[in-house]
Amino acid sequence: MSHSLSIVILAAGKGSRMKSPTAKVLHRICGREMLYYSIKAAREITDDVIVVIAHQKEAVKAAMERHFDGLSFVVQDAENFPGTGGAMKGVSPKYDDVLVLNGDMPLITRGSIERFLANPADIVMSVIPLDNPGGYGRVVIEEGQVLRIVEEKDATEAQKAINTVNAGVYAFKHHVLQNYIPRLSNDNAQGEYYLTDVIEMARRDGLSIAPLYVAEEEFKGVNSKADLAHAEEIMMDRIRKTWMDAGVIMQLPQTVYIEEGVRFVGECVVENGVRVCGESLIENSHLKAHSVIEDSSVRDSDVGPLAHLRPQSVLENTHVGNFVEVKKSHLRGVKAGHLSYLGDADIDEGTNIGAGTITCNYDGMKKYRTIIGKNVFVGSDTQLVAPVEISDNVMIAAGTTVTAGKYESGILLLSRTPVRKVAGFFAKFFGKGKEC
Repeated sequence: MSHSLSIVILAAGKGSRMKSPTAKVLHRICGREMLYYSIKAAREITDDVIVVIAHQKEAVKAAMERHFDGLSFVVQDAENFPGTGGAMKGVSPKYDDVLVLNGDMPLITRGSIERFLANPADIVMSVIPLDNPGGYGRVVIEEGQVLRIVEEKDATEAQKAINTVNAGVYAFKHHVLQNYIPRLSNDNAQGEYYLTDVIEMARRDGLSIAPLYVAEEEFKGVNSKADLAHAEEIMMDRIRKTWMDAGVIMQLPQTVYIEEGVRFVGECVVENGVRVCGESLIENSHLKAHSVIEDSSVRDSDVGPLAHLRPQSVLENTHVGNFVEVKKSHLRGVKAGHLSYLGDADIDEGTNIGAGTITCNYDGMKKYRTIIGKNVFVGSDTQLVAPVEISDNVMIAAGTTVTAGKYESGILLLSRTPVRKVAGFFAKFFGKGKEC
């Protein structure tokens, strides 16, 4: 459902308190940039989403265009018009109702945004009641109207007792922005144009300014690495709950890490310590303890414990066990019980991969594929030196090195050095009668 609402997302700041060369809004939460979540919530409501960018504008724009089509971007002239008010100078909303969000509020939800639409006031201002409002500007409210915002350093003792603080999200009628944004001044200690000054001017002119009480969790801003970690904990709880509500079984869910792009289909089991990342798809499968799945597809299979699927791996009706690593490989109906590396491989149904098997896919310059047919028995400690192609119904003896080439169906591949026996060697080496 689309509302007649324009949403402006402010994403131009440097975020110096993050102490990072990465733009603040590009720091990741559960696998996605924090700005992604603000845009996602906005796009669930409206077709007019405007993102204001400046710092690292090319990187921010490119990152968001990988996720969304049809966004509008406005580049803030941050040198001449810094600040939140300056960010709004180049914005041309499509609709009469305009909501201003912050790109560093990844926990905002569609439901939170829709609450702003229920109030017909000229300005709706989000406020948070805090038990300890120290350090925040206070919002003075009387008879259901916002009178002013008072910075703590300027507040009287009576005003410091107020526990309502500014949450930083506003809904404006378009005419309010048209009237007041051009009149903003940067005559202040910071030399910036503040959006909050619109509140002061509108109050003096008698416009209606309604407070909207909101939950601190959803309007939490991310300004430091500690904030980032806290926001990720909250987002992770939401993601896990969503999938458990959809039927996924999680054992000790607080130990499970699941990123935003992951999908589960059918009834899946996810044991403790599992990490599922990227655009992975898990369907009717069992992920055992402490396994890692990255950008892979797992259907009707079980993985782990302590297995690792690296990107572009596909498992179908397959068992991958302890300490097996799979990379960019397609396994159909395969058993790989333990201690193996299967990279750049296509392995067909009925094939058994013995412990210690390695596909030697890299020669130092190029990667090569290993192709293994149906019902192949690969003995323990086998090395498959790609490019290699094994036909159906082949047995490979333990300890064999299979060099590059094609091998026909029905054969045994065996490569071993004969065993030598040297009589009396133990006593000669250690000395006669030595105990070990």
